[in-house]
Formats: sequence, C-alpha cells, structure tokens
Amino acid sequence: MVLSCNNISKSFGTDTVLNSVSFHINDREKAAIVGINGAGKSTLFKIMVGELSADSGEVTLAKGTRVGYLSQHQDLTSENTIYDEVLLVKADLIHMEEKIRELELAMKEASGEELSRMLTSYTNLNHEFERRNGYAYRSEVTGVLKGLGFEQEEFSKKVTTLSGGQKTRVALGKLLLSAPDIILLDEPTNHLDMTSIAWLETFLQNYGGAVVIIAHDRYFLNRIVTKVIELDNTRAQTFQGNYSDYAVKKAALREELLHHYLNQQKEIKHHEEVIAKLRSFNREKSIKRAESREKMLEKIERIEKPTEIKADMNISLSPSTVSGNDVLCVKGLSKAFGKNLLFSDLDFEIKRGERVAIIGNNGTGKTTILKLLNGLLPPDSGEIRLGAKVHIGYYDQEHQVLHMEKTLFEEIQDTYPDLDNTAVRNVLAAFLFTGDDVFKQIKELSGGERGRVSLAKLMLSESNFLILDEPTNHLDITSKEILENALLNYTGTVLYVSHDRYFINRTATRILDLTCGKLLNYIGNYDYYLEKKPEVEKKYFGFALSEQTVSKGSDRLTNHKQLYSGLSNIPSSTQNGQTAATGKQEWLAKKEEQAKERKRQNDLKKVEAEVEKLEARDAELDEMLTDEAVYSDPAKLTELNKEKTKIAARLEVLMEEWEDLAAEG
Repeated sequence: MVLSCNNISKSFGTDTVLNSVSFHINDREKAAIVGINGAGKSTLFKIMVGELSADSGEVTLAKGTRVGYLSQHQDLTSENTIYDEVLLVKADLIHMEEKIRELELAMKEASGEELSRMLTSYTNLNHEFERRNGYAYRSEVTGVLKGLGFEQEEFSKKVTTLSGGQKTRVALGKLLLSAPDIILLDEPTNHLDMTSIAWLETFLQNYGGAVVIIAHDRYFLNRIVTKVIELDNTRAQTFQGNYSDYAVKKAALREELLHHYLNQQKEIKHHEEVIAKLRSFNREKSIKRAESREKMLEKIERIEKPTEIKADMNISLSPSTVSGNDVLCVKGLSKAFGKNLLFSDLDFEIKRGERVAIIGNNGTGKTTILKLLNGLLPPDSGEIRLGAKVHIGYYDQEHQVLHMEKTLFEEIQDTYPDLDNTAVRNVLAAFLFTGDDVFKQIKELSGGERGRVSLAKLMLSESNFLILDEPTNHLDITSKEILENALLNYTGTVLYVSHDRYFINRTATRILDLTCGKLLNYIGNYDYYLEKKPEVEKKYFGFALSEQTVSKGSDRLTNHKQLYSGLSNIPSSTQNGQTAATGKQEWLAKKEEQAKERKRQNDLKKVEAEVEKLEARDAELDEMLTDEAVYSDPAKLTELNKEKTKIAARLEVLMEEWEDLAAEG
C-alpha cells in the first residue's frame, strides 16, 4: 500500500463535502475517483497532496513515496520554450551528464592515483546514468511531447505564449517524465485529442507506479483502471474493476438497497397499521400492546432511500418544423489561416434524422467547419447549401447567451412562454435540475450546469438541425448520460464535434474523420470506425495512417461489445429449458403464496368481525348493568357478569390471534 485515506471529512461553512471517506491505493494500482460535479473529487485530491487540510481524518503515505499531481488548471509563467521547460525534469541527469563529460576531459591530463580515482568516479557515474536510462532522456522528452500532441516545430514556442490547454499538456508532460511513485490526475484528457488520449492510455497502462484519476471519459477509464472509488452524498465506496464493472455493480447494489428500503417501508407501514388498530380497540391491554410496538418501531434502524438515478429520465423533443430530407450539402469547402491550410475541397452531405460526429486531432479544423456552417467565418472556397425548412441551432460553450440574474425556471419560461409550469419543470428535470434547483440563479451555476441549461434551451428551440461543439465538455458522467438520452430521443438532425469516444459510440449514426485535410466517411458508431479505419485509410491514401493505434482498437471493440450490445444477457438454447422449468416453479410458488395471503386476510376479517360483535355485546351489557331492575336482582347481575368475563377472556384470545395474523403480513 502506497497511500491511504482514513476517515477524511471536509466542510465549507455548513456544506459538508466529504464525510469519513476511507480507501487505500496499492503499489502499481490504477484507480479512478468518480462522482457528480460538486461531489468533492478535486477537494479530496487537494487534501491528498496537502494543498487543503481535512477537518478530520488523515492521509498516510508509505515511507519515501513521491506524489505527482496534475490539477485541472495550470498557470505556467516560464519564459522557457516547451522543450526546455519539460527538460527541467531531467535536470539531475543533465548535471550527471555534464559531470561525466568533465571527467572525460580531465582524465586525458591525469595520471597515477588521481587518474585511478577519476576512473572509479567515472565508472560509478556511468553505471548510475545508464541505470536511469540517461542516454535516452532527450528522446524520452521528445516522445512524451509528441505523444501529448505537440509537433516538433512547436517545441521552440515559449510557454508564456501558450493557451491554458497547451500549458496543461506541458505540465502533464513534466509530471509523467518525473516518474513519481503515485500520480494524481484531475481530468487529464480535457485538452487532448483522440490520438493523444490513446497514447496516454498506453503510457498509464504500462506505468510502473500507482495512478489515481479523476475523469469523466468513460472509455478512458475502462481502458486503464482496475478500481473505482465513488463519492456519493459525501461518502466513499470502493468497487473493483473498470468503469463498466462499476456501473453494473452500482446498478445492482442500488437495486438491492432500494429493495431493502421498500421492504422496510412496507414493514414500518404494517407496524403503524397494527398500532392504529390496537389503539382503535380502546382496551387497556391493546393500548399497552400498541405502546410496546411503538417502542419497537422507534428502535428500527431506518435505511436511507438510495440516491435517485436521474440519468434514466427521458424526454422526447420534436422540432416544431420538419426539415426536408436533404439537410446540408457542402461542396469544395476550403479554409486556411495564412500559410496554414486546414482542409481543401471537402464534400459531404447530411440527411434528416442523422446524428453525425466530426472527429480528428486538435488543430485539424473541426470547430472551424462548424463556424463556417454557421456563417461565423467565411470559407476560402466552396459552397454550403441548407435544405428546405432547415433551422440551425448552434451550441458553443464559449458563446452561449444566458442571463446571469435569471433563475433556471425564468430562463426557460421567458424564452418559451408557451410552456406551462409543468412542461418547464419536466424539461429541466430531464437535464438534471429538480426540486428547488430550478430557482437557482444562472450566476450560481458551475460551467457544466450552465452548459446543460444552454443545451435544454437549444433542444426546445424551433431548430431542427443542431450543431454542437464539444457538448460534453465539463459535464459529469450523469450529465453526459442525460445528454445522450436527449439526443437519442431527438427527432431532428444533429452534427457535432467531440473527442468523447463513449459519447460518440452511443449517439453517432455516422462519423466524419477529418484527417490530412480530408473527411473520411464511416457509416456507423465509434466501434465501427475503429474496425474499418485501416481499410478506409488504405483505400483512400494507399496505406493505413496509424496501424499501431488501430490494432489496439480491436481490443477496445472486444472490451466494449458487451457494454453496447447487451448480448451477454441473451440465454442459450440450453438455458431456455432450464429457464422455463424455473419459471413454472416460480409461478407455482407465487400462486401458493397468494392463496396463503387470501386465507390470512379472510381469517383477519373473521377475527375483527367477532371482536366487533363481542365489543358491541360488552357495551350492551354495561348499559344493562346500569339498569336498577338488573343490579337489584342478584341472580341477573351474576349472570351478566359471568357473560362479561367470558367476553373478556374470548377477546383476549382474539387479540392474540389477530396480532399473530397481522404479524404474518
């Protein structure tokens, strides 16, 4: 074990984020921390590296353990070039190399004992230099930078001139090359393209230390992790396996907890009904029994209702206007910025009802294509033609118009005044806003939450052709599932840019791969693209562009067949006979159970009817005993008192019988 968190708790004011969180990380283990936005994942990381102090609990590291941490946002201010900044990680090797060169020069002029001493020092240094792979450190730096998406000509760029995403990649490169015993990565794939993500997957799979990842990229997590630590409602729970294993186990666990919760609620309700009935008998013994049962009920340890799974909520959104079958036709589209030609002579069409994903490496021009289609940039050449009755709705997280002072409810209702209150709430619920959430002001929301509001507005619009630029950025996994379901139920046409392979696999009916300035067409989802990529590239270019990357794709395809097809749930013909026999036994058992329940209910009714009859007679006797003609007649008085005694005895038996029958329910 290299790291353990023991009962970590953290609150900000009255808001408890973490409550008695405990887990451990073993040597070389690859683990993920998952949870909705705001669950406390980044807070936990900051506590683990000492940037924040916990209110209680402790983080324990094995002796001598070095921890490396990549936060979501980097603010490198170095005047170094990209290459020199990353090379700083190898400073000790550079110093060792310089010392070796100095000794080589000095030994030329040394002799005798001094030369012998220098030779010993030189041998020791060389041995250590080789052991630490010193002769390959420069190629190692180059390999990591290229793996993270930097071209050779970019190596000389100054760090201060880079974008936030590029700085994060530089910081990630430095971290990976420093080779700590445990790496903590907070959303490492946010600024990487698909090729770089695939490279990082391979790097982390083969990494000699432990890795803990916060990520919303489900495909990425499936490839790397063998343990998932879930933060839910301030608590932590550990699941063995990758993300898909976790999702299955979590669903089963939630179903089991819900089953226990519902059973307990049924039991509590039953006890409450028995107590109410005992009190209604209004007899001293029955009231005592009711009080005894109330005390027992108070001692029951109540099961909390499992967190509601909002990702299952679906909404069917149909544009008010149906477009023609031909939604978009693009011919000869070209665009360059100065000498940088992004693409030329692009031809493609989109038909009504398609969900088309544009994929490709960073910098190839994917977002530029979307801006050209929306008239935000002029093309250098080519024709863009929209079909009949096509209305575009464009989603770009950097250019969404939301009114910061409005509540979510007002934002939707003011934009679509024809929607009644229920319809507004249903739409917001489908995008994960329920209860009092709808009365939050937009300015109080996180970036991901604002993105969901913008998507809700867009899908309610009269647009029948949605163009989305990285719609899953900054969304947690549950929010992504909401968007996936919304798009799957959307009856219009969708074109989007995304590097989220899991999202693409679920939603795309066609993929356009922007590579080498051309668009390659794949009529299928991401798994289909991986399978057909070498074949299509060979047909178009005469060779496959990335045989090595694609060969790994077959593994991905195998790993995810069960997840996407659900074939593992189909019984074989051998199982069919067993299933039928089991079904018959279950049916017979159910019928027997139903018969028992009917008898119990009938017996209860009989007992209650007799109790009612006896209590009525008892009340009648009490009335008679107040009559002077009766209480002045000793024989009559004795007779009536004997009858009352018999009634009391019989009622006692009936009460016990009723309680036994009630307890069987």
